Amino acid sequence: MIAETVCSAVSAAGLGIAVVTAYRKRFLAAVRLAAYSLVPVGLVMTGVVGWLADTALSPTAWAGFGVLGAAWLLLAGSRVVERRRGGAERKAAGRAGRDAVAPAASAPSLGGAARPAARPSSASRAADPAEDFSDIEAILKKHGI
Repeated sequence: MIAETVCSAVSAAGLGIAVVTAYRKRFLAAVRLAAYSLVPVGLVMTGVVGWLADTALSPTAWAGFGVLGAAWLLLAGSRVVERRRGGAERKAAGRAGRDAVAPAASAPSLGGAARPAARPSSASRAADPAEDFSDIEAILKKHGI
């Protein structure tokens, strides 16, 4: 009974705010406010609020939530223990599997002949500062600066 009254009051207040918002010529915001303010009344009319109120005040429901929490803790704890015990076994299996499949599969197929070009060192870049500024000058001239 109290929950239904509170939901009705919240809806009435929301609709009042929506009317004020519409008066200020913000119709889209007013429609959104009206939609949100009708949700509590709809929940009361469908019986969801009564069901939630009965569940929140029921000791049996709280005991059920406690049992669900204990089950979750047991499952999570068993996963942690499983990971700690099986970690070394999985690493050894991973190494054996990696060696057995293709030990040289990640080696490059081009051999040692083709190497990527080395980047110029900072000393060679600093030797010709005009080249660096020529790019910047070209960009500035392009934009008329």
